[in-house]
Amino acid sequence: MATFLYKLGRLAFRRRYFVALIWVALLMLAGIGAFTAPAAGSTSFSIPGTEAQKAFDLLEQRFPGASADGATGRMVFKAPEGEKMTDAANKATVAKTVRELGDGSEVVSVTDPFTTNAVSRDGRVAYASVRYDAPTMELKDATRDALEKSADEARDTGLTVDVGGDVLQAEPEAGGIGEAIGLALAAVVLVITLGSLVAAGLPLLTAIIGVAIGVSTIAALANALDLGDNTSTLAGMIGLAVGIDYALFIVSRYRGELADGRDREEAVGRATGTAGSAVVFAGLTVVIALAGLSVVGVPMLTNMGLAAAGTVVIAVLIALTMIPALLGYAGRKIRPAGEKRKKPLDKEASEPSKPNLGVRWASFVIRRPVAVLLLGVVGLGAVALPVSQLELGLPDDGSQPTSTTQRRAYDLLSDGFGPGFNGPLMIVVDAKNSDDPKAAATSVADGIKGLKDVVTVTPATFNKAGDTATITVIPDSKPSSVQTEDLVHAIRDDIASKADADVLVTGTTAMNIDFSQKLTDALIPYLALVVGLAFLLLIVVFRSILVPLKAALGFLLSVLAALGAVVAVFQWGWLGGLLGVEETGPIMSMMPIFMVGVVFGLAMDYEVFLVTRMREAYVHGESPSEAIVTGFRHSARVVVAAAVIMMAVFGGFISSGESMIKMIGFGLAIAVFFDAFVVRMAIVPAVLALLGHRAWWLPKWLDRALPAVDVEGESLRAPAEKNTDPDEERELVRV
Repeated sequence: MATFLYKLGRLAFRRRYFVALIWVALLMLAGIGAFTAPAAGSTSFSIPGTEAQKAFDLLEQRFPGASADGATGRMVFKAPEGEKMTDAANKATVAKTVRELGDGSEVVSVTDPFTTNAVSRDGRVAYASVRYDAPTMELKDATRDALEKSADEARDTGLTVDVGGDVLQAEPEAGGIGEAIGLALAAVVLVITLGSLVAAGLPLLTAIIGVAIGVSTIAALANALDLGDNTSTLAGMIGLAVGIDYALFIVSRYRGELADGRDREEAVGRATGTAGSAVVFAGLTVVIALAGLSVVGVPMLTNMGLAAAGTVVIAVLIALTMIPALLGYAGRKIRPAGEKRKKPLDKEASEPSKPNLGVRWASFVIRRPVAVLLLGVVGLGAVALPVSQLELGLPDDGSQPTSTTQRRAYDLLSDGFGPGFNGPLMIVVDAKNSDDPKAAATSVADGIKGLKDVVTVTPATFNKAGDTATITVIPDSKPSSVQTEDLVHAIRDDIASKADADVLVTGTTAMNIDFSQKLTDALIPYLALVVGLAFLLLIVVFRSILVPLKAALGFLLSVLAALGAVVAVFQWGWLGGLLGVEETGPIMSMMPIFMVGVVFGLAMDYEVFLVTRMREAYVHGESPSEAIVTGFRHSARVVVAAAVIMMAVFGGFISSGESMIKMIGFGLAIAVFFDAFVVRMAIVPAVLALLGHRAWWLPKWLDRALPAVDVEGESLRAPAEKNTDPDEERELVRV
């Protein structure tokens, strides 16, 4: 591996014009593809194998033309203080609004609140339901404009008017200013770490190019592969973070090779052969973790994982080829590591007079490994305690900022009709094989009325064939509550088992419950698959059993602590005001499995970059303690810088108005903090110090069976030690 990458790095250095041309051409092709591709349609959200999805599919079959997947909206009216919606003037305003809404070209139906009894008991709140024949993301702009215009005209009469439902659902917004600040912080860290604007600019430039290619490719394929907007956001978030880090490690190693007195081409080759090998295996762990999301069985999550994995692959390829090429362009503008003024002729004179911070920290940990280990494990364990109270769900309009009309409509409906009104359950009664379909549906409705936490049960509505009915149930609790989830299970377990028909529960609330359950059920198999594959990969890299095992256990600590922090902030509200969390509630159901995948990949990045340098020193004859110090001397500063950069990039997404993106950004940022600064910087050296030589033990039979990948660059030492002639070495590279 190291020899191949060594040759690749030198080749890219010498043929830099050709390499740069290839990447520019790929960027242009991806951009053209994104620009000319048909606009992405509505992203289907399906959860194969769940009861809610089966009921939804049955509705499309038995109620043709009902536009089951069409957008919906609720226009909510509230009368001024001292008035009621039943007053003549207010009633006239609502009637006019309903007529205007019904004239829309994509409108299927509009309900009049005064004929459907959609007026609150105190008479102050009413709503009109609107159904459209097109999915949310396929609605014409004119349709949304007409809806908002009607709402504005109704407001002009003195009513409070807001619109809920998915009709106004916008594309997820990114962090905007927050992302820019994150990139700016990353740039500052790079300048401090690498010592020059040119050196700092290379990782930023290559990461941006890689993300641009990846996101443009996703946009080009979005319509064909049903890729949603969150797919691009996730791919951009992950691609930018790992792209900067991978380039940083190679540039940093390049400066170190220059400091050892090697010429620039040789330094590029060795940096690519050693740090590049670590980049390849670190990238593989991220790809395994992201692509492994496919095992969950949710198409949306599969698409997100594969798209992000593809962006990581691009980041690895760019780091291995474009970085060496750009280093050739930069020439002497990138100085050797530690060179701040003219370098003395005597190499030893240029050595720092005192150990750097990494060496001092590693020496401290080696002297007190038990204390450091206990402090790190207990501290992360304490932060992880809130995980025991984890509640899962999916965000709805109730989690939107209070400045949005969707959130205000949600609150108006909750105040006027009860919190459960925003999450109605749809009961589908498949009575095709029943002797008396109407009696079967009536029996189901009567049984549901007797359950706890039920406010309203509507009469059954049959299709034209008379073999399938729908019943709407309004719970007493809000959609994301445990009580509503218990009600869904009660209907499925108690009512369905006694009915003379097949009874299915669906609707947005039931779909969210099933989605959360499916992700929970898939978490352990997914964790076993990803950790198992990565464990095998790390055995090959480190030629050890205990080091990969320690890496996996450390990851579990960091991800549990990160989830605990997410629960404390987004579910309990701790520091919520500081982070812009306006509404607490259940944690997004995909968060645990998503964090397991992404954080595991990123955690293994730091493990590979830090421990491979220790392994390199160990195989070159240093004692276990000396190898730990050497690894920290050369890698600690860069690993810390990489972690700060990742935290800055992920932290930029916390400013997003989209609750899901905000939660993901915070979760990944805090996970990187825990893993890099507590697990990799403290727990890892403490464990290695306690294990000593045993850390690098591997059964001889397994050592013989494993492929030799030479991540440490042992094969690269021979040419230098033999003083191979540069011309002969170039000829070898050509071969």
